[in-house]
Amino acid sequence: METLSQILVVVIFVAMFVVITIGKVHRYIPAMIGAALVLIVLLVVLRSPDAAIAVLNFREMGTIIFWYPGHEHLASHGINWQTIIFIAGMMTMVEGMAHAGFFRWLCLLVAKLLNYKVAPIFIAFMVLSAFLSMFIDSITVLLFLASVTIELARMLKFNPVPMIIAEIFAANTGGSATMAGDPPNIIIGTAHGYSFMDFLVNTGPIAWISMVVVVGFFYFAYRKSLVSQHINATDRKKYPLPGEAITNRRLFLMSSAIFLLTVILLITHAMTGISVATIGVIAAALTLLTLGREMPQVIKRFDWRTILFFIGLFVVVGGLEVTHALKVLAGYIESISGGNTIVMMTIILWVSAFASAIVDNIPFAATMVPVISNLASGPEMLRSFSWTLALGTDIGGNATPIGASANVVGTAIAEREGYPISWGKFMKTAAPAMILVLAICWVLLYFWHF
Repeated sequence: METLSQILVVVIFVAMFVVITIGKVHRYIPAMIGAALVLIVLLVVLRSPDAAIAVLNFREMGTIIFWYPGHEHLASHGINWQTIIFIAGMMTMVEGMAHAGFFRWLCLLVAKLLNYKVAPIFIAFMVLSAFLSMFIDSITVLLFLASVTIELARMLKFNPVPMIIAEIFAANTGGSATMAGDPPNIIIGTAHGYSFMDFLVNTGPIAWISMVVVVGFFYFAYRKSLVSQHINATDRKKYPLPGEAITNRRLFLMSSAIFLLTVILLITHAMTGISVATIGVIAAALTLLTLGREMPQVIKRFDWRTILFFIGLFVVVGGLEVTHALKVLAGYIESISGGNTIVMMTIILWVSAFASAIVDNIPFAATMVPVISNLASGPEMLRSFSWTLALGTDIGGNATPIGASANVVGTAIAEREGYPISWGKFMKTAAPAMILVLAICWVLLYFWHF
């Protein structure tokens, strides 16, 4: 029955992937349908209620170690509730910051400091996108950065499409530097017990060396379109001031303080022993407490569909794990590589990158986490494979408009505002840049770990 269960779960997984990639319905729908079908297979075909219970993994939330693991590693199988709760908490905090006008204020402040000159704004917004994505989900970064870019483009009379494409690439690259950046890193970090600092020390330098190249590449590719019009004193008076973006000064100050506290908790959580789930709860609770009567407005904008997507995704991947289908994939990779660690890292990096260019990098990362666990012969090898997988999925997701969630959000905002970005236009610069950065990552990973 296990073989039949493996086949059925793999078929469900592939079907879910295809529907998500097509993108005709929100990705939470195929994920939840896939989760329901996987649970039916485990209960009816495999006849293992224990396997279904293990995949749902509700019990781990009732343990003290889940909230305060200290220096112990909490192994997680099935639904990774650490990831779910952390992302939900960060989304709540970010919604509070957006409600107070934090992101629009920051973008307008940068533009004003740079005298509204397009080329400096282009470079600054790339760096800002990468930096913010180290601490805030790249989806949120693009949500506000793309909107402000279009607002500035209309004021300064330039084409915002090159800047938005560059911001997307920078967000995914900067997000690879930390555990709190791109969602694949959160999945990898919580699954293997890595801290914010583990990522910052291992993927951070590689990400920011890559960013230097990325900024130069995109500036060279788009330099002819980065022409500022002459701005006189009268024109400047018409532009919105950064302070006008702040909707509520008290909330602005409080949400900024909560953000700084959350960053400090993330940086120090390996020392304090607080889990990322607890940090997410703290961020969300403080945000909701400070909102007062404005709380319903923020709760209404909460992206519950993304949370359902993650839950459904983890159930499907958990089904692959408990039926041992992923062990087969791990064994196949090991046989191709001949057990050579460098060859395995190369396969993980490039396959992850090209797969993430075609399908959303979140489900691919969730699928590969147990695969690299099966491949690794020890903790040091697992760490090397983890950094490789993080960089492969994060950087690879840059190549196409559907490779990462930030890409989908950024291009959707541009299209909604009358600046459609075709696949050809996006990939003309993003795909070569992805291959260039991936080559840099491979060289740096080799020297970093061997």
